[in-house]
Amino acid sequence: MRPALTAVALLAAALGVAGFGYGEADDSRGLQFLSALLVIGAVAIGVRVARRTR
Repeated sequence: MRPALTAVALLAAALGVAGFGYGEADDSRGLQFLSALLVIGAVAIGVRVARRTR
């Protein structure tokens, strides 16, 4: 379960960063906001996984 959550968190972070870059190029503030929320959620999942493995 933990490797799957880690993979999901990494994928979400990558999609968030890509979406943020695309939103900046397209001047879409809504896409930037949603992408930032996606990255924050991915970081939260990563921290949760790291805390539970110790």
